[in-house]
Amino acid sequence: MRRFVQVALLVLSGLGLLQTSLFTEEYLRYVKAGMRPLLVASGVLLVVLGVLEAWASWRGEREHGEEGGHGHDHSGVPRVAWLLFLPVLSLLFYAPPALGSYTASREPAKVVATVDDDGFDPLPKTSPLPITLTDFTIRVQQDRSLAIKGRAVRMTGFASPASSAGGGGWYLTRIVVSCCAADAATLKVRVYGIAMPKADTWVTVTGVWHAGGKLGTSSGAVALDARGLEQIRKPSNSYMDAVPLG
Repeated sequence: MRRFVQVALLVLSGLGLLQTSLFTEEYLRYVKAGMRPLLVASGVLLVVLGVLEAWASWRGEREHGEEGGHGHDHSGVPRVAWLLFLPVLSLLFYAPPALGSYTASREPAKVVATVDDDGFDPLPKTSPLPITLTDFTIRVQQDRSLAIKGRAVRMTGFASPASSAGGGGWYLTRIVVSCCAADAATLKVRVYGIAMPKADTWVTVTGVWHAGGKLGTSSGAVALDARGLEQIRKPSNSYMDAVPLG
């Protein structure tokens, strides 16, 4: 019985990894896209190990039977070991949902890196200007040239609720993953002037900086007075802070 459990866990774990990483995009809920080859290789390795373990078990029982033994292993398996099948089966039949508004509402906004004063290039003249949530935050709180003032910008993210402490509105949100879901960080831009769509809805918002605090300093409000909103399909890799397409 012990050999059977080992074989089943190895094979099912390998098949679960292959199902998630080779045949679907669900692996992007847990790790970055660049780790896909490692997941596929790990899945193949687990399946091969399971097959080798099954073959070794069959061969051992056969030799044991030829020597006059009963050919069966009556060693027991702790009951708790069967619980290991639950996460394995979940990979095959049920993928946990991607991180979204529930996570974002319980996490503070990510602190963006500090940029030197001479590190800001002139903004393109495109209007509205496609920009990431990270770049918008940096421009609002660090760019002393105030280049973002009065500029119409476009940003993409998903909707998440905001507390009433900030004067209403809701958050345009991105969850960024550096390696895996465990190190996820949240980016937020508060949106005013347009009603919030359903939580976790992906949207592209157009608007201008919402005046609050002192622009170009850490007191500058990372917020937007929205002038337009377009619902979009969820990006294939939603754990990146990317500029809007189109």
